[in-house]
Parts: sequence; structure tokens; C-alpha cells
Amino acid sequence: MKLQNKSLVFFFSLLISTFSFAQKKVASPAETVSGKINGATITIKYGSPSVKGRAIWGALVPYDKVWRAGANDATTFETDKTITIEGKQLPAGKYSFFVIPNEKESIVIFNKEAKQWGSYDYKESNDQLRVVVKNKKADALVEKLEYKIQENKIELRWENWIIGFEVK
Repeated sequence: MKLQNKSLVFFFSLLISTFSFAQKKVASPAETVSGKINGATITIKYGSPSVKGRAIWGALVPYDKVWRAGANDATTFETDKTITIEGKQLPAGKYSFFVIPNEKESIVIFNKEAKQWGSYDYKESNDQLRVVVKNKKADALVEKLEYKIQENKIELRWENWIIGFEVK
């Protein structure tokens, strides 16, 4: 009988600790945004970190280095039809999405290796497309990194920057 009671106590302790662990907030929760541009369905999956009072551009996210454009796994960008990004063709498919930020402009990268952790194993030789875009200043602080799919453009918004590119 005592062994049975100890087993029950252990079971319920394990159940409660598992439930408590599952309830904890994730620092950079997984987000998905989807929309249509020119008949193409575009889906972006990313980890959404918060500013939390930190300097982001040129600090947490260094200039002139490949960044995963989110947190945790590399951000993925999927389109079900061929689209044009800043005048250059991107075939239908699923890509990892990276950014190389700089003070005035950023390089936006669509890489053929869709499943990657961060940018640690990034290989430029797997790039499908690279475009250079001008950074814009946001009107207000954007605390959590977010992507916006609009009528003819996509924007990455975080802290005081907007990195956007034209899509047709």
C-alpha cells in the first residue's frame, strides 16, 4: 500500500511539474503570418523576440552579418507560385529567410535550405535570391518582431526599423 501511495504522489508531482513547464512563456514565441499577393499565397514562419529595452540593430543583431530574421530556427518564407521580389524572380517553394543588416540598407536572402537552426550552417552557395533594400525608420517602437504581408510588399518590423521589399 505504501509503494502505491508513493507511486501516486510521484505521478501527480510529475503531472503538475509538466503542466507548469508547459504554461511558462516562451521568450521568442513561434509566429506565422500568411497572405496573398498577386494570387500567390505567402507564408512566413518565425520566432518573435522582444526588444526588452535592448539596442537591436548594430548591437544584438550585428551589422554586416547574416541574421536568421527572427529567433530560434531560421525564418521560413514559402510561396505557392513564382513571384517577383524587387524585380527579381523567386520560384514557388519554401526557403529559409535571412537578412544582412547595415545602417542604411539590408540584404534580403532567400536560401534553398529551408530547415536550418539559426544561421549557423548558412551557406551562400544555397541562395536562390538576394536583393538589397533600403531600411526605413518606424514611426513608433515595435516591441515584438513582426512580419506584415501587404498588397504589394512585405515588411519585417522590429524596434525602430522596417525592412521591406516589393512583391509582385
